[in-house]
Amino acid sequence: MNSVTLENFRCFGEKQTVRLAPLTLLVGENSTGKTSFLALIRALWDMAYTSRVPDFRESPWDLGSFNEVAHHRGARGSRAESIGAGFTLSSDSVRRGVPNEFRFSLGKDRTAPAPVYRHRARGMNFISESFPLHESYSLTVGTRRGKWQLRETEDFPVSRDGYIAEHAWQIFSSHDRFGVVAFEPTNGSPEMRQDDFAKIRNVTARHAPIRSKRPFAGAPVRSEPLRTYDPSRIYADPEGDYVPVYLAEAKASDPDTWQFLKRGLERFGGAAGLFDEIDIKQFGDFGGPFQIRVKKHDGRYKGPWRNIVDVGYGVSQALPVLTELVSPDSPDMFLLQQPEVHLHPMAQAALGSVFCEVAASNSPRRQIIVETHSDHLINRVRMDVRDEVTDLRPEDVMVLYFERDGLDVKIHEVTFDYLGNVDAPASYGRFFMDEMNRNLWPEDYVPVR
Repeated sequence: MNSVTLENFRCFGEKQTVRLAPLTLLVGENSTGKTSFLALIRALWDMAYTSRVPDFRESPWDLGSFNEVAHHRGARGSRAESIGAGFTLSSDSVRRGVPNEFRFSLGKDRTAPAPVYRHRARGMNFISESFPLHESYSLTVGTRRGKWQLRETEDFPVSRDGYIAEHAWQIFSSHDRFGVVAFEPTNGSPEMRQDDFAKIRNVTARHAPIRSKRPFAGAPVRSEPLRTYDPSRIYADPEGDYVPVYLAEAKASDPDTWQFLKRGLERFGGAAGLFDEIDIKQFGDFGGPFQIRVKKHDGRYKGPWRNIVDVGYGVSQALPVLTELVSPDSPDMFLLQQPEVHLHPMAQAALGSVFCEVAASNSPRRQIIVETHSDHLINRVRMDVRDEVTDLRPEDVMVLYFERDGLDVKIHEVTFDYLGNVDAPASYGRFFMDEMNRNLWPEDYVPVR
């Protein structure tokens, strides 16, 4: 995603558009909408790429019903009746044949938010769907040759024939010329007929687009470590319960993947000061109990293997995030909420270097959006960009600072330059100085204003 637009969503009242980068850090006081912003990005992805109704109560973020999701200023009748949101894609994605603009409007369906409008566009080609909660569905398609509309009738229940809009979008995702040919009705009328979609389906079958995996959503607190794990089926979850079994299965059945994961985990574990080696100890054949062990090095000596339970909580809390970041099967986007929880300052800083390395890689290119309260992590990112530790450039990093403005929240874009200087509003500096002064001089602390 290249940018996100939101309006009347949670604590964000006025319409705002903010830029996202390959590595985007979300900072600000508690209860300023950072977690809500992560949940919105996942919902936008779902509405753009699937027929899934956005679920703002899905783990790890429970934002509540429509009344909790829609912006409300507190006075009677001041709750927003609809939520506006959207995003754009970077030019690289557009060149791969993916639409570059998405807009949505959500209304109230009983107690839950539900889409009432969806617009997807690529250049001059667009598809707009209107599905009011108590009115008939309609679909409008536009190309450089014209614009055509399809309305729902009793004989043609378009809203229950959900693949029609998806097929139309897939054609636009494939190549412009297919959209131009497929969307011109045979009768020359601005109204589409049911038989016009036969050729649309035929074209789509030959030119299906490539879709990425759903973004990974990481919870702030991961699962507790176990001394011995029992194998189970792998179900990805935000808390990382599946990671031990995933690692054990990779070692037992896919040596190449295991070595790839092992090298990546050990590189990041060493930089964070957590561990230098990691291994799986299998009891009997694969399918039986196993343990996760780690080892620390001390100069030219290697320490003993130790169970993950015996090396501190930080190792087990970092392991799910690190595994997802280095896994070849991971999605293109990561939404991480406070991944530095339970890590000491040096490990928090090292995690910032991990994010820089992953975001800078082109094989594959991944986007990381992180909610963090760690200035150690932020400063490490800033210094790694300044010192050119990776290929990550200043424009590849964005810090979004969430600041209260009365009952609303304003998002400020904070950037770095090649010298590590920060371009930010004055309140951003005060945000960090207040905490530093309170920590260093608690008796004489006076908030900076």
